[in-house]
Amino acid sequence: MSDNEKSQKVEEVDANNSAELNKNQNIESTSNEVDETEKPVVDAPLNVESKEVEASSSNEDQDELLNEIDESNAEDAEDEGNKDRHKIEVKEYDSMSLEALAIELERLLETEKIQAIRSHVNSINTEFKLKLQSIIDEKKEDFLNDGGNEIDFYYASPVQKRFKDAYKVYRTKLNNHYQSLEKNLKQNLEDKLEIIEELKGLINVEENINTTYKHFKDLQERWRKTGPIPRDKYNNAWNSYHHHVELFYDFLHLNRDLRDLDFKHNLEKKLLIIERAEELSKDDNVMRAFRELQELHKMWKEELGPVGLEHREAIWERFKAATKIINDKRHSYYQEIDKVYEKNLEKKLEIIANIEAVSAQGAKSHGGLQKKIKQIEALREEFFNAGKVPLKVNEDTWAKFKEAVRTFNRQKNSFYKDLKKEQYNNLQLKLDLIQVAEDNKASDDFETVTPLMKKIQSEWKKIGHVPRKDSDKIWKQFKAACNFYFDRIHAKRNAASAEQTEAYTKKNELLNSLKTLELPKGKEAGIEAIKEQIKTWQGLGRVPQDKRYIDGKFQKSIDQLLSTLDLDKNEAELIKYENKLEVLNATDDDNRNLDNERVFIRKKIDEVKGQINQLENNLQFFTNVKDDNPLVKEVHNNIKIHEESLELLKTKLKKIKDLY
Repeated sequence: MSDNEKSQKVEEVDANNSAELNKNQNIESTSNEVDETEKPVVDAPLNVESKEVEASSSNEDQDELLNEIDESNAEDAEDEGNKDRHKIEVKEYDSMSLEALAIELERLLETEKIQAIRSHVNSINTEFKLKLQSIIDEKKEDFLNDGGNEIDFYYASPVQKRFKDAYKVYRTKLNNHYQSLEKNLKQNLEDKLEIIEELKGLINVEENINTTYKHFKDLQERWRKTGPIPRDKYNNAWNSYHHHVELFYDFLHLNRDLRDLDFKHNLEKKLLIIERAEELSKDDNVMRAFRELQELHKMWKEELGPVGLEHREAIWERFKAATKIINDKRHSYYQEIDKVYEKNLEKKLEIIANIEAVSAQGAKSHGGLQKKIKQIEALREEFFNAGKVPLKVNEDTWAKFKEAVRTFNRQKNSFYKDLKKEQYNNLQLKLDLIQVAEDNKASDDFETVTPLMKKIQSEWKKIGHVPRKDSDKIWKQFKAACNFYFDRIHAKRNAASAEQTEAYTKKNELLNSLKTLELPKGKEAGIEAIKEQIKTWQGLGRVPQDKRYIDGKFQKSIDQLLSTLDLDKNEAELIKYENKLEVLNATDDDNRNLDNERVFIRKKIDEVKGQINQLENNLQFFTNVKDDNPLVKEVHNNIKIHEESLELLKTKLKKIKDLY
C-alpha cells in the first residue's frame, strides 16, 4: 500500500468519525495516545518493548534492536526527507569498477535528496577508497622495483579526480542542507516544548469539557504539523509529550462519551493497519513488505490511541501474528542471502587459488609474462564481480586476495629486473647504430651509404626492448638521423626529375630520327653507325620511371637496323644483347637487374648442357647404325645447334661479368 493509499483510508475513517462526533459533541475526535498494553513487538531490527516478546529473543538482542529502531526513528524525525533513503536502491557496490562507482555517485547527487543518500554515499566511498588503494599499492610496488625513490612516488587517475569532485559536491550540499535545517530544528523544538507545557495546563481546568477537549485536539494537530527537531532531543520530547497525553486521557475519564468515540475511531484505524499488515504478509517482496510494516508500527505507536478494553488483546494478537509472518519471511530471506554469500566466498577463494596457481607457473619470456598478467587482470575483475561474502570473513578474504596478487607482482617485478640487464645491452647496441646513422647522414656517397642505412634500420628492428625511460628518446634520435639522410636522397631525386624529363624529350627525338636513318654501306661501317646510335642513346641519361618504355622502342628500332645488315644470327644477337646490357646497367643502382640477368643466363647454360648430354646419350642407342642414317643425322644436327647456342650464352655471360 502506498503512502497515498494509506492516507486515503485513514482520511476516510477520520471523515466518518468526525461526522459522528460533530453530530453528538460538535468536536473532532482523534488521538495520538499509545496504550502501554498495546505496544507492538517486532523481530529484529524492528523491536519495540512489550510483554509479548517471544521467548526465543534475548533481552540483550531486544535492547540492541530497540536502540537501532529508535535511532532510525530519531533520524527520520530530525530530517523528514531521510525516510526516502529506504526507497533508494542499494546496489552491489563491491562489484562495481572505479568508474562505475563515480558515475553512481554523480547519479545519486543528481536524482535524490542529499540527506537521503548518506548511507549509500558512505558505502560507495568505502568501496572506491578500497579499490583505489589496491591499485596505488601495486603501482607503488612497481615504481620501487623500477628503482624509484619512495618519496618521489605519485599516482593519480582521471576517475580519481572525477570521484573527488563529486564527493566534494556531496559534502558541500550536505553541509548547506544541515546548516539551513539547524535553525528550523531549534525553533521546532521550542514550539513542541510549548505544546507540552500547554498540555500540562489542561488538567483540572475549570471550563466546559468540550472546550478543553477541542483545545487538546488543537494541540495534537499543532504537534503533528510542527516540523522536525534535533535527533538527540527526539525521544525525550516524544516521551514527555506521550506522558502528558496519557494524563489527559486519565482526566478525560470523567466524560465517557468522548472516550468511547475516541476508542471507536482508533479501533477503525487500527483495523485498517492490521488488514494492510495481513496483505503484506502475502507479498513476495520481503524487504519492501518489511519496510512498510515498520511504517505501520510507527503509525500504531505514534498516531493512534487506545481502543476499548474488550478489543485490545484481540487486535494486538492479530497484528502481532501478521508481523511475525513478515518477520519470519524476512529471516528466511536473510538465510538465503547468507547462502548466496557463502557461495560467493567459495567462488572468491577459488579465484584466489587460481591466482596462486598462475603465480606458481612462473614465466620465461616477456610474451609469456604478459599473457599471465592478462590472466591475473581477468581474475581480479572476476573477484570484484563475485559479490559479497559473509561480513565475518570479509577482511580475511580481502587480505588473502591482496597477498596472492602481491606475490604475483613480486615475481613479475623480479623477472623484469633480470630483463633490464638485457635491455641495457640492447640500449648500447642501438646507441651504436645511432652513431653509425649520425656519422653517415651527411654523406654524398649514396650508392655505398644507402645499403648501409637500410641495413642498420633492419638491425634496429631485430634488437629487443630497451629501458622504457630511454625508448622514445633514442628512437627519435635514430629516426631523425635516418630521415635526414633519406630526405637528402629524395631531394636529389626531385632535382633530377627535370633532367630525366629533358632526357626523355631528347630520346624521343632520337627515336624518331632512327626511322629515316640510312646506314653507310658495308657491314662494319653499318655496325659502327648502329653502335654510335646506341652510345648516343645511353649518353642522354635516364628518363622518368613511367617513361622507361621508350627503351623498348629503341631496342626494336636497333633490331630493324641490324636486320638490314649482312650479319649472321649470333653476331646480330650479341650486338642486340650488348645494347640490352647497357640499358640494364644504366638503370641499375644496386646491380639487381644485372644479377637477375646473370642468374637467368646461367640457368639457360645449364639447360642447354643438359639437352646436349641427353642427345649424346641418345646416340648410344645407335651403335650399329650408319652415320648417314636420318635419325642419327638429326641428332648430330641438334647437338651442333645446341653447342652454338651454348657458346652464345657463354659469350653473353662473359659480357655481363665485364660490367661488374
